[in-house]
Amino acid sequence: MKYKRSLLKLSGEALMGNNEYGLHSNRLKQYAEEVKNVVNMGVQVAIVIGGGNIFRGFSRIKKNIINRIGGDYMGMLATVINGIAFQSYLENVGICTYIQTAIRMDPIAEPFFKDRAISHLEKGRVVIFVAGLGNPYFTTDTAAVLRAIEIKADVLLKGTKVDGIYTEDPNKDKTAKKIKNISFDMIYKMGIKVMDTTAFILGNEHNLPIIIFDINRIGNLKKAISGESIGTIVTN
Repeated sequence: MKYKRSLLKLSGEALMGNNEYGLHSNRLKQYAEEVKNVVNMGVQVAIVIGGGNIFRGFSRIKKNIINRIGGDYMGMLATVINGIAFQSYLENVGICTYIQTAIRMDPIAEPFFKDRAISHLEKGRVVIFVAGLGNPYFTTDTAAVLRAIEIKADVLLKGTKVDGIYTEDPNKDKTAKKIKNISFDMIYKMGIKVMDTTAFILGNEHNLPIIIFDINRIGNLKKAISGESIGTIVTN
């Protein structure tokens, strides 16, 4: 394998499959099996989960009533729901899993401690980081990059519904071309929004490779960790 310790970023939208919001059982089962396969290879896996699938359920609330800070905290709590759900699916396939949260909620999960997270990983356990960074105005993409840096991950794997970065939106422009390798500098110049700018800046400063790939294609997680050329890799 190419990457011994990895951090997988899963969006909340990925967990809802084709549903309008909520969780899709078959997707969770698939992702759990994908993680199990790489853990059985000896790969250390940490996960950051988004909360967009739960927050979509609030989309009918009138705008401007809930302010940005309140909305961000709601999103953080949504990631906790997703983390608990995914932990159950991972443990159902035999993977020992711990949840660490940026907001203390002791009956539910451990508070985030870098050294404890690394200890879990070294013992073959999967660690799920939830509640983002515990602060409003920061996305779970930024949280994923920061947690990857803190646990000294070799790579950040962002699982999406598309198989990498394209010159244009491939769903709208059939002439869009896939970019297999791209630098952080080019990401800034092209204005690519597959992750937020703060996340890319952190990745660039700490020399953290980021792979954008299609998580829904069976076997892709193993391929990405093994160093096969799938998706798009962002490097210095």
